[in-house]
Amino acid sequence: MESYHFLLDIALILLSTKVFGLITKKFQMPQVVGALLAGLLLGPAVLGWIKETEFLDQISELGVIVLMFSAGLETDVKELKKTGVASFVIALIGVLVPLAGGFGLACFFNRPGMIESDVSASLFLQNMFIGVILTATSVSITVESLKEMGKLNTRAGNAILGAAVIDDILGIIALTLVTSMTDPTVNVLVVLGQIVLFFAFAIGAGLLFYLFFKHWIAHYERDMRRFVIVAFVFCLLLSYVAEEWFGVADITGAYIAGLMISNTQRSKYVAARFGTLSYILLSPIFFASIGLKVALPSMTGTVILFAVLLVIVAVLTKVIGCGLGAKLMKFSNRESLQIGVGMISRGEVALIVANKGNAVGLMSSSLFGPVVIMVVATTIITPIVLKLVFAMHYEETTVENRLAASYEEIENIHKGSGRGQKIKKS
Repeated sequence: MESYHFLLDIALILLSTKVFGLITKKFQMPQVVGALLAGLLLGPAVLGWIKETEFLDQISELGVIVLMFSAGLETDVKELKKTGVASFVIALIGVLVPLAGGFGLACFFNRPGMIESDVSASLFLQNMFIGVILTATSVSITVESLKEMGKLNTRAGNAILGAAVIDDILGIIALTLVTSMTDPTVNVLVVLGQIVLFFAFAIGAGLLFYLFFKHWIAHYERDMRRFVIVAFVFCLLLSYVAEEWFGVADITGAYIAGLMISNTQRSKYVAARFGTLSYILLSPIFFASIGLKVALPSMTGTVILFAVLLVIVAVLTKVIGCGLGAKLMKFSNRESLQIGVGMISRGEVALIVANKGNAVGLMSSSLFGPVVIMVVATTIITPIVLKLVFAMHYEETTVENRLAASYEEIENIHKGSGRGQKIKKS
């Protein structure tokens, strides 16, 4: 008998995410936080009304693809070119510092007498894998928060987007290197070659689509709805090709697809239509699904302590690593802090990496609970702190403007007094 329970699940998710979103908005927090809390409440961690299903997973995946496609559409390509080298430096240091931090923390806890491991892989590889999990960045939470605040298309916002894309690639390389040590059939050089080929393919396909899209718009302006459909097809195809042909994250393909259309005449129209689709269905399910994944096993005091320290290390290493990279690339202190905070969230990317490690025998079951706690904590922390650091930016900018106005006023007074003296002399 065919079940229609998924309709009830969707209705509960949409209603609860909106209600909790309004509540968090009342407390001056991004509505994304409300959606995450709704998923936690409805999921197995609290009430257990909704369980993770294949259907919800697929809708959630589509949601993050559309979210990243929309981010690409709203990205200022000129500004992104300016921050291209900077984004690479930010991503590189933002991967190395969390990798070292996670490895060091795991070395202390993941040993006999502290947390007993139940997998056959060497402790070195297990500990290294915890570091690899911390290198992940889920920029989708940050994107939604920046869009809500109207800060996505800023210098810091573009640097975060660019760094997150590069972070994805570096994370894939790190994951491949570690997993290849447990599986002799995986060739690291082949994987690196696939990554290079994907970007070559994506740039070539993107340029051809850009020329086609631009030429097509010039001839068919009456029914603009067709542009939305064609754009979505291109997004889905590039996402599929990235994941299936080259082993690169599908969200990377979606972001590049949006980036290619962002310079066309109808990019704002396409972005508006996707914004509606994302708002009414896809985004709520995606953000709630992160909370639905939380099903924590019973944990000892040592494991709980490890979970708390893992959250602290996850937050600090991204802020320090990415913030240091931003500072080296001549970003201001405020922008460096904003970029570091914007890269904190691990979200679904870290969960995917953790599941991969669990599948290949690199992660002990005792460590999976703390990783889930870290993912949820960083995902909730990011939009809250992000709003605070951007609000601080605004207040500091206001103070600077006031100081500048005061200096200008003093200068005008001096000039006026000088003119008065000249008039008196004459």
